[in-house]
Amino acid sequence: MTASAVKILVAGGFGVGKTTMVGSVSEVAPLRTEELITEASAGVDDLSGVESKRTTTVALDFGRITINPELILYLFGTPGQDRFWFMWDELARGALGAVVLADTRRLDSCFAALDFFERRGLPFVVGVNCFDGAHRYGTEEVRAALDVGMDVPLLLCDARDRESTKQVLITLMHHVMAASELISSGLSPR
Repeated sequence: MTASAVKILVAGGFGVGKTTMVGSVSEVAPLRTEELITEASAGVDDLSGVESKRTTTVALDFGRITINPELILYLFGTPGQDRFWFMWDELARGALGAVVLADTRRLDSCFAALDFFERRGLPFVVGVNCFDGAHRYGTEEVRAALDVGMDVPLLLCDARDRESTKQVLITLMHHVMAASELISSGLSPR
């Protein structure tokens, strides 16, 4: 039996933990296009809330995880800065679904990703990456702040933790399957 490969995007704002999430769960050494943040990004990239960040993704992150013998997920982490958003269309081509990572210290940084997937009708879940020292909000508080409907799964996670990341991906796959069933029955998932 041949396994099916599925493309999943991990998106969100600058410094939200996309590279960390892909790396925490990948069963192969992740491909990273990380570069040092230089003075050239001063005034271009908003470092508020992530002042200690020293590197940034300039193209994509790539990882792989085998869910079961029939299903392999290829994870593509998107760059977070506005100046690299032109790559999102290419990265989204052929994707089955997406994880939008959110940081409660800078919720506005994930609005562009939410809009991107909503406009394309691509199923997504929101993973609220719980950073050390950040105030913990309940999922319903975050849902209200993001104005995300109840039809979009939203869960707290730790992008550094393999099991936590796996739970986000499993939730996404259940959401994708439910959306697919709605579409095949002639109903709209939204």
